[in-house]
Amino acid sequence: MNLLLRLDLQFFAGEKTEKATPKKRQDARKKGQVLKSQDVTAALLLLIMFLALFFIAPFMQERILNILRESMETYVLVEDLSIESTMKLYETYIIEMAIIVVPIMVMGMLAGVAANLLQFGFLFTMHPLKMDLKKMDPIKGLKKIFSVRALVDLVKSILKIAVIGTATVLVIWIYLEDVLKLAFMDPKDTMSMVATLTGIMGIIAALVLLLVSVIDYFYQRYDYEKNLKMSKQDIKDEHKNVEGDPQIKGKIKQKQREMAMRRMMQEVPNADVVITNPTHYAIALKYDGDSMDAPIVIAKGTDFVAQKIKLIAKQHDVVMVENRPLARSMYDQVEIGQAVPDDFFKAVAEVLAYVYRIKRKI
Repeated sequence: MNLLLRLDLQFFAGEKTEKATPKKRQDARKKGQVLKSQDVTAALLLLIMFLALFFIAPFMQERILNILRESMETYVLVEDLSIESTMKLYETYIIEMAIIVVPIMVMGMLAGVAANLLQFGFLFTMHPLKMDLKKMDPIKGLKKIFSVRALVDLVKSILKIAVIGTATVLVIWIYLEDVLKLAFMDPKDTMSMVATLTGIMGIIAALVLLLVSVIDYFYQRYDYEKNLKMSKQDIKDEHKNVEGDPQIKGKIKQKQREMAMRRMMQEVPNADVVITNPTHYAIALKYDGDSMDAPIVIAKGTDFVAQKIKLIAKQHDVVMVENRPLARSMYDQVEIGQAVPDDFFKAVAEVLAYVYRIKRKI
């Protein structure tokens, strides 16, 4: 029965039911494991790109037509077409196309960066690029293929295709009359109409994808929190790693107390007087009128420590004075290394005067 109870406790201790600690989240972030939805990034990137194309399209059209017109008038229609003129034409095309394409690419890059910053902030880590042979494990690869996450991704892909396809068909249906007129338009108007329809379909598809990505973001959040969950044993182990093993900390504190005790006992021979209870308390005081404003407690203790202080004091001929209320009060209110408070000046002065009289007689 006890064995079964112990096994049950071990099982529940190993079950990941607790929320991740701040340290676990920080460690996961350092490894590049952050809350992120690829669909949010793709949707924002697609939306920004199509919006940019929609508004810049007239400029792009005019620029492209100017390139074609200039190339035909300047290079193609001349009689002496040569390698030099061809290379100049090629350079002209490259420069003009760069002027058209580079702004769109820059806007796309900025949109991608902004989408990631919105989701998890700034993060730079090389950890995901490290070689990890576990990622090449075929068994784990098969598990990923036939996992719940893979099924969810499949459903998302089908949903995105269906929604985007539906949005595209609706746009064509709304503009069906204009689409049927394309065969009777001149090339310039045809190109303008196709570009307009493409831009509208792209923007609507991006908006629909953005809506789907919001749902995906909440799923990714749920999955992220689930993967970060910890067991009670994990939390205990983390606490030990951060704070240190309690047994080791106890030994360190014990060593520190022993060292402090040795230092305190080494100061007892320098005391001017030891005030005793006489059996339970001992307070060692030191006073130098040239360098101190008030006597200082250099050692104190009860029971065994008090007996040790009195023994050392006796071995070094330190005067001991019995004053039960004073010893008890000073033990409770004055720490080692502190000066005697004003409340004890009179009583301590009487004790020191008595000690000095004894020393003069000796």
